[in-house]
Amino acid sequence: MRRRLLAVLMVLMGAAALLLSVPLANSYASERTEHLLLQRRSEAVRFADLADRVRTEADRAELSAEITRYAELYGAAVAVVDTAGRTVAHAGPDLGGTGGPEADDARQRALTGRSTEQLPAVRPWGPGTVVLAEPVGRDERVSGAVLMSVPTAGARRDVTVRWSLIAAGAVAAFAAAALVAAGITRWLMRPVRDLDRAVEKLTAGSLKARADSDTGPPELRSLRRHFNTMAEAVADSIARQRDFVADASHQLRNPLATLVLQLENVEPHIGPGHGRAEHSRALDEAERLEELLDGLLALARVESATAQLTDQDVSRAVRDRVAAWTPVLREAGTALVPEVADGLRARALPDAAGRILDALLDNAAKFVPPGGRVEVWAAPAPDGQVVVRVTDDGPGVPEDQLPLLLRRFTRAREHQNIPGSGLGLAIADEIARISGGRLHASSGSPRGLTVELRLPSA
Repeated sequence: MRRRLLAVLMVLMGAAALLLSVPLANSYASERTEHLLLQRRSEAVRFADLADRVRTEADRAELSAEITRYAELYGAAVAVVDTAGRTVAHAGPDLGGTGGPEADDARQRALTGRSTEQLPAVRPWGPGTVVLAEPVGRDERVSGAVLMSVPTAGARRDVTVRWSLIAAGAVAAFAAAALVAAGITRWLMRPVRDLDRAVEKLTAGSLKARADSDTGPPELRSLRRHFNTMAEAVADSIARQRDFVADASHQLRNPLATLVLQLENVEPHIGPGHGRAEHSRALDEAERLEELLDGLLALARVESATAQLTDQDVSRAVRDRVAAWTPVLREAGTALVPEVADGLRARALPDAAGRILDALLDNAAKFVPPGGRVEVWAAPAPDGQVVVRVTDDGPGVPEDQLPLLLRRFTRAREHQNIPGSGLGLAIADEIARISGGRLHASSGSPRGLTVELRLPSA
């Protein structure tokens, strides 16, 4: 947005500079052309007066001498013609044969008693010469015309210098305006960028993030205050919710533990039969409830964690967890095959890779049948992140249930009889999210499940 705003301001300022400098440059060119016309026209009037007084050969010689000196001094061409168009006197370069379109047009106007009132505008690129004419005599006594072809090198040089100054002034003004526009844009966008960073931190789970910039227009400062108020309210609401979950889970564990203990103590006093089976089911449900409360408490601790992200050795963490889970899976009849690259380091919550891998391998141990295979693969990704992938050849998850796999308390109907609370992958996903990474589940080929963890590289 800053670039777009700056681009719009630069375009507007560039257009304003052009609208001011172009008319000024054209005005000076017209003024310099007019000055050239007045200068040379006064000479043409003097030559016309001399030609009008020509009566003898001495007068003609004087006229020729005057126009010759003028032609040599200014590098111009001067010709005096009669009403029939015949050349009476001539000096300097050829005047287009006195029959060129420009000279012919000027001569015709002069023979009708009209002086040259306007010349083509002189600009740096031309014209190289201009032609003007002055009638000899007045009204019905017009006896000829004086034609002058005047070089414009000096005038074009003056125009070039003045235009260069105008261009330099326009560039300097544009540069100054650009600096001002950059400052204004920075002043306008600083609170917006501050708000953007605060929103990004809130999205990443940092509930203490606030917009600190107190600059910019009053509307943006008001928006900052309202945003901080909203962030405070959201953080307070989430904190109360997490505290409630943690407190409730913690407070329920004690009476639940007492209930489980009492159920276990009652078991020897129950005789064989229907009552013992009902007692066993009640004890299983109590233990399942205890496991659910443990999961809720663990999730609340993860969500309210204030630990800083640290650099950690992912390769070592993965190898340690594989070594810990290999006997467990071997006892269940499942092969655990690791493939871990060396030197993998990530920036995440403390022991994030190990905790997430525990949840993934625990999930595989529950659902992969005996004789199955679980592969753990860890390597760097092309984008610089660290990837840990767990793939099994178990029953897998239907495609329509994959988006629900990382949700809390979500379990497939066919897996309701398998121990667990449905919080393991949700906790792992929360750890990955707080660490700045992500957890993604997909179907294996031809069957099974693949769960991929991505963590930011250190």
